[in-house]
Amino acid sequence: MGKKKQVDDSIIPIDIAPSDPDYNRYPVSKHRSCWIHVVGYLRASRKKITKQEAQRLRSLKLTAPCFLDNIPCRAQSKRRVTRKKSTPKLKNKLDSGSFECYLECACVFLNGFWEIFRTLWSRLPADKRDLFTRLDCQWFAWYRKASYREKVLSWVKRKEIFSMKYVLVPIVCWGHWSLLIFCHFGESLQSKTRTPCMLLLDSLQMSDALRLEADIRRFMFDIYKAEGRPENKQMIYQVPLLVPKVPQQRNGKECGNFVLYFINLFVKSAPENFNIDNYPYFMKNDWFNAEAVERFSERLHALA
Repeated sequence: MGKKKQVDDSIIPIDIAPSDPDYNRYPVSKHRSCWIHVVGYLRASRKKITKQEAQRLRSLKLTAPCFLDNIPCRAQSKRRVTRKKSTPKLKNKLDSGSFECYLECACVFLNGFWEIFRTLWSRLPADKRDLFTRLDCQWFAWYRKASYREKVLSWVKRKEIFSMKYVLVPIVCWGHWSLLIFCHFGESLQSKTRTPCMLLLDSLQMSDALRLEADIRRFMFDIYKAEGRPENKQMIYQVPLLVPKVPQQRNGKECGNFVLYFINLFVKSAPENFNIDNYPYFMKNDWFNAEAVERFSERLHALA
């Protein structure tokens, strides 16, 4: 009898699409640049991928979530397809080049947000910008995955956030955008005039903004620890996390625009010394109206 051929376990093809519980809840035909599109392609063409590619796809699901509800979609055409075969023939193998292409395509929405963010940032008053720094909108999502955590903390350390009055942290989790703001992290936790605290501005509070609290507090603690700060864990976990009752979006597509507008107004209006005794300052239900967000978004997108 011949020897059984040994197969490298790392390249055994595995079919992940049918077993993905999240995939089955979505109409794949409407997804073009997110992890659902990649899985949809794999499943529709009955492709199998290696374990390494499967791991990268799971990472993609974390860093490139679905934004279907945040991006206006063109209505589906009612025109009937008359071709005999509406689906083109697909190659038998999903080569590495194609897989890389899908991974890069999935970052389009996140990169688009960041480009608009940079446009907004450049137009804010310079004297106000000097009080702030900001983190990349993907860092918090990456931090939540243990394999990326150490790297993210090293990036945050380079930002020297303890020398800034405010740190803007755009967050995207579960396809929804919100804005986290670190206030006076460089001050003593016992300070009465410059209160170290966190603000979470969420335009869809019915989604329960505080479901992120555990991850936010762990993120904050690890930042303090990475900087070698003297505060102990008990003190750090007592830093207030405040969720002001800000204006709310009208549908499921506006959260990204609201985050940009929160940034625009907060940078312009934030006091030099944030004192928790004066909270919530300007961050109230009547802070602005939905029409103002719409006008702002139209101008900003035109500039970008």
